Amino acid sequence: MKRNAALTVLAAVLAAALSSCTVMKSTYQKKSDEVDALARRYADLEARYAELSAENAALKTKGDRLAADLAYVTDQRDKVARDKEELNALLKARSDALSQNVYELRGKVEALEAENARLEKENAQLAKAKEEQVRKVSTTYEDLLEKMKTEIAQGQVTISELKGKLTVNMVDSILFESGRAEVKKAGGEILRKVVPALKGVEDKSIRIEGHTDNVQISAALASRYPTNWELSAARAINVTRFLQEQGLDPARLSAVGYGEWKPVADNSTPEGRAKNRRIEINLVERDQR
Repeated sequence: MKRNAALTVLAAVLAAALSSCTVMKSTYQKKSDEVDALARRYADLEARYAELSAENAALKTKGDRLAADLAYVTDQRDKVARDKEELNALLKARSDALSQNVYELRGKVEALEAENARLEKENAQLAKAKEEQVRKVSTTYEDLLEKMKTEIAQGQVTISELKGKLTVNMVDSILFESGRAEVKKAGGEILRKVVPALKGVEDKSIRIEGHTDNVQISAALASRYPTNWELSAARAINVTRFLQEQGLDPARLSAVGYGEWKPVADNSTPEGRAKNRRIEINLVERDQR
């Protein structure tokens, strides 16, 4: 009985011990599983931390770039603002200058318009005066044609009129003896026919031109007239003096000798040389003497 009781107690103790071991094993297993879970969680957290750290670094880099971009954009914005201010100032200055130029140009335009109006009026007056001058010259031309029709018919005188310029062309033989420059009596009578017509055109100058052929001065005359220039000039001067003596204003008169250098015909023929030996009386504008 006692042995059985002991065994029973032992069995009970063993059962209790086994039961306690089972509980301890179960608790350990739980703790072990918890540790494993925590280890896995820790590993996951470390992996997530690494990911977050990398993402954070990337975000910081991106943030730095964005900050740099923002700084650049801000700088460009400020630069654009400054440029805009400068441009506005420049445009204002140019606008002011342009306004001043417009004002000045308007003044110049008005002045030019006034000057043009004055010139148009003056030109109209000049044109009218010119027409009157041409009319006077034409009247003088017709008067001379009438008075000198005999000499014209004989070929000793030609008279031409073009655009207000009148020319009386006289061969030298009707005015001078051969090789001489003094106006002969018959020549003076012919010149007197011209005087009234020349007096009637007071607004014109009278230019007397002496011309010769190309035959050289003879030895007998060379001491007095070394070349044809001197002979042509002397004849032109003597005609000019004669016209002055007839009452023409000397301020309107001028004399010039061209010698052989302005021929109107061929000097190789007697007829041509005769035409080249001439006196021309020209009515010209006063500033053309």
